[in-house]
Amino acid sequence: MNSPFSTIALIGKHKNPEIAAPLLSLAEHLTSKHYKVLLDHLSASNIRNGQYPALSLEEIGKQADLAVVMGGDGTMLNIARMLVSYDVPLVGINLGRLGFLTDLSLDTMIETLDEMLLGRYATERRMLLYAEVIRDGVSMFNSLAFNDVVLYRGVSSGMIEFEIRVNQEYVNTLRADGLIVATPTGSTAYALSSGGPILHPSLDLIALVPVCPHTLSNRPIVIGSDNSVEICMHSCANVRINCDSHAYFDLEQTDKIIVRRFPKTVRLLHSTNHSYYRMLREKLGWSELP
Repeated sequence: MNSPFSTIALIGKHKNPEIAAPLLSLAEHLTSKHYKVLLDHLSASNIRNGQYPALSLEEIGKQADLAVVMGGDGTMLNIARMLVSYDVPLVGINLGRLGFLTDLSLDTMIETLDEMLLGRYATERRMLLYAEVIRDGVSMFNSLAFNDVVLYRGVSSGMIEFEIRVNQEYVNTLRADGLIVATPTGSTAYALSSGGPILHPSLDLIALVPVCPHTLSNRPIVIGSDNSVEICMHSCANVRINCDSHAYFDLEQTDKIIVRRFPKTVRLLHSTNHSYYRMLREKLGWSELP
């Protein structure tokens, strides 16, 4: 074995009962190739096989040379946020619907992984956002976001009003259903359905995308990732903030949300024939060349 990796963690979408068979098959294959295989403890509860150490994500971050994530983009988002501080490279095997982040197929995962484990892969660094809610000078909430930080109205039927500042400079005041602060990774998620631009993942940019603004001249804005975004609430009955549709917080009037780039990046590995533009064509249904 001549590989840059020796200890490989397998992480599956633990709520999917169909994950056990392919996860176990991959574990057995890697073991036969003399790799050390680790399982996250939630995936291990599905397999019920004591052959492989079952560890927390924190322990995996400290011990693994590589993490293989089997599931959909939501699974990859969760794992990326948990492991970003350990700089463990991630490979995604798609069991979901779209698979923007989990680009290996289940049918060819063993052959493709064998090539990648020999060092034949492409590396991609992707940025995250760090969001914090300040209330009366006190930090009330914070979370990482790989896709986006979203401000939105809850059960209320009315619009919300908020002010946007970039590096403390006033930009505008919006009345809208919400605002999406998206990374390039998140530009093909909720931001895209709200009319935002697609940002290539190699770019260090942040997109500010209004959701159904009252004034139609309020358009998406793209700024550099070194900027700090401040969102100051003016009216916020039943308004919430969420990060990657994972961490939620209820806002009050005069709350301030600060969003900035997280200093560490996620390291994704792809097969050598991976193409971002081909992936867009396939996932978004764009036409091929005639």
